[in-house]
Amino acid sequence: MSDARTPAQIEADIARRREELAVTLDEIGVRMHPSTIVGDAKAKVAAKVDATAGRAYVAANRLVSDVRARFVTEEGTPRLDRIVPVAMVAVGVIGLLTVSSRRHKA
Repeated sequence: MSDARTPAQIEADIARRREELAVTLDEIGVRMHPSTIVGDAKAKVAAKVDATAGRAYVAANRLVSDVRARFVTEEGTPRLDRIVPVAMVAVGVIGLLTVSSRRHKA
């Protein structure tokens, strides 16, 4: 038993391989086209920006929640024992800055 192929089978095989090669070359042409490369680069940058913005949003949200938990009880009432000292320090700092800026102007 030999593996001899007929000329028609060989021609059909060549035609099939040419078609596969043509498809592959078309795919390479599309992938290497400047607009495709630019589009891919834009998509990658947009994905990075979205991921970074998403992480920043989560971090900011977590920070706000942490700060809020320090100054508000779970029931939603303000914790005056923590708010009053912070407010006093803030008023003192603002007062010092005001006095300092008036001295520099004079």
